Amino acid sequence: MKNLFLFILALAILSCNPRHSADEYCKSGNLKLLKKDFNGAIADFDKAIEIDPKNADPYINRGIAKEELNYYQGAIADYNMAIEIDPDKADPYLNRGILKDDLQDYTGAIADYNRAIEISPELAKAYFCRGNAKINLQDYRGAIEDYTKVIELEPNNVSAYINRGTIKINFQDYTGAIDDYTKAIELEPENPIAHLQRGFAKHLSGDKEGGCKDLVKAGDLGYSDAYAFIKQYCQ
Repeated sequence: MKNLFLFILALAILSCNPRHSADEYCKSGNLKLLKKDFNGAIADFDKAIEIDPKNADPYINRGIAKEELNYYQGAIADYNMAIEIDPDKADPYLNRGILKDDLQDYTGAIADYNRAIEISPELAKAYFCRGNAKINLQDYRGAIEDYTKVIELEPNNVSAYINRGTIKINFQDYTGAIDDYTKAIELEPENPIAHLQRGFAKHLSGDKEGGCKDLVKAGDLGYSDAYAFIKQYCQ
């Protein structure tokens, strides 16, 4: 009788420790991603997919972990699977686009960003990344339109102001470029790139003194290459 009681008790104890759910593996994998334990994250996402193979999220996050380990084709395969499972989810298109960008497939990247924007028209990161890809394809006006959209959605996006300003220099719109860099500096006063680029724009516009002040400020903020430009343009 005692042995039977112990057996029943053991069953009760075991029932309090059920098999991990797919959601628990996903949460564990996400934590490991944050801790940069990418192999551990992949193992958790593998388990989540094994339990629930029709959930797109662990494929997306496993793709991110694979990217971090430079396993690019595996990452693309995961994003492809996530898209197959849930074609109306923007994240896998965005992530796949960024990876294609890194692999210099700019046309393919733009196609993915386009789809992400169709699904989520207020996804500022997709416009920003598409702008960068358009620069690589020398579609500068298209890039300006994308950065302008980013600024409309995220008025405090410093990188969008800097990138748009740089393209304006290419179009010899020095006043517009200076305005963009000035806005970036207002938002982030210690940004050396904004000071450096504004220095170039001022110099090109004929304001040598103002340009040199910005170049010096960029150097003071830690951009050591600014000193070579100071030597070239300010002495």
